[in-house]
Amino acid sequence: MAFFSGAQRFLRHSSSVLASHFTSTRLSSTTLTSPKLFVSGLSRLTTDEKLTEAFSPFGQLVEAKVITDRASGRSKGFGFVTYVTIEDAEKARAGMNAKFIDGWVIFVDPAKPREPRPPQQPQSQPSDAGFTVNKTVGWCG
Repeated sequence: MAFFSGAQRFLRHSSSVLASHFTSTRLSSTTLTSPKLFVSGLSRLTTDEKLTEAFSPFGQLVEAKVITDRASGRSKGFGFVTYVTIEDAEKARAGMNAKFIDGWVIFVDPAKPREPRPPQQPQSQPSDAGFTVNKTVGWCG
């Protein structure tokens, strides 16, 4: 019995050390250059209102948006929070990283600029012979 209580104490101490090390490593990795934050690890039940409520104590919010699937309308599990100043965003990042919202641990990182999508390829046109080219398989009739 003494072995198990000692093992529990060790695991409790080592997990808190690892969690604080992980959080500090994640926080110090990138400095903020804009007041927009990327929030990952959100529950499917998290709404824009819940995100606003969780992040509003750290400063004046411009927007808190949970990204949803177009077809189902459900959360994709991430969102963005935008503050008026970079200082407010830094406070929110430090205060909310590795915290719980709706029972899920969230992670807060600087938002990266959206990369432009490559232009869509035009649909293949039927040839004079009546065949169309399927680029992934070959010829189809």
